[in-house]
Amino acid sequence: MLSSWETENPTASTARLSNRRTTVITSTHAISRPFQYLRSTRSGHPELRWSKLEFKGGKLETESAILADSLTKIYRSGGAEVVVFNNLALQVSRDERLAIIGESGVGKSTLLHLLGGLDRPTSGSIQYDGRNIVAMDDQDLANFRNRQVGFVWQNPSLLQDFTALENVMMPLLVRGQPPETAAQYAEDRLREVGLKARALHRAGELSGGEQQRVALARALASGPSVLLADEPTGSLDYKTGDMIIGLLRDLHSSHNLTSVFVTHNLSFASRCDRVLELKKGALYPVSNAELQNARVIQDATRPGGTYV
Repeated sequence: MLSSWETENPTASTARLSNRRTTVITSTHAISRPFQYLRSTRSGHPELRWSKLEFKGGKLETESAILADSLTKIYRSGGAEVVVFNNLALQVSRDERLAIIGESGVGKSTLLHLLGGLDRPTSGSIQYDGRNIVAMDDQDLANFRNRQVGFVWQNPSLLQDFTALENVMMPLLVRGQPPETAAQYAEDRLREVGLKARALHRAGELSGGEQQRVALARALASGPSVLLADEPTGSLDYKTGDMIIGLLRDLHSSHNLTSVFVTHNLSFASRCDRVLELKKGALYPVSNAELQNARVIQDATRPGGTYV
């Protein structure tokens, strides 16, 4: 029987591969400088964290696809505690494209894992349309993920010896769909990402950009209402990354998704409806002016031809 992790990551069921971060950047300089700028522009000014009061009330709650309240995550090792965030609050509106930025190691991926039900918070609640997924047992949570949430990672995590079509079919087969039905849905999703002609090619025969498009098709195969993406352009060249950003925008609209993206790419973030920076365990709104100035710094320090 597949574990809940293997349900969302079919590669784990055959190879148990480590989800190591692949990067084209030779130093953290290009990442850290824009966020140092964001900090410097705020020195001496109060930073307002997202408050529960912001979404207390009937109207806003009915418009919320995701509502996280008093979210705390603490890692314990021996006698030491690492507090990633404490009493964090987040509201994501239905149909919104939200970008979460911040320096490496601040907990962006941890937050995304919690929102997707891949990990559990130390305390707090995460509601999808009023359903608290933290209160679900493991089986109900796995079923919820399979039906309601699509995941895209920096590493596509495809089954290399299986075809693109078979990789996209996988979540539907796990759900118990007949192979013929799953194949039709998978073919439709591959057509949407421009890979119908590559459907019968093994994943190992595809380029990095093509593999990421297959991963995106797989994320949408089950018809989710929410798409969570963690650095989806992080290992791609600039041109391919820009194409993936365009696909994410178009599919967000055509599938009526609510999307949350974790990214270091400020160009990508600037095209979203809202941008939050995760810093010191809290989320802060980033203004358009701050984002554009930070983008100038990032563009000036980015290695040629790569996507941060």
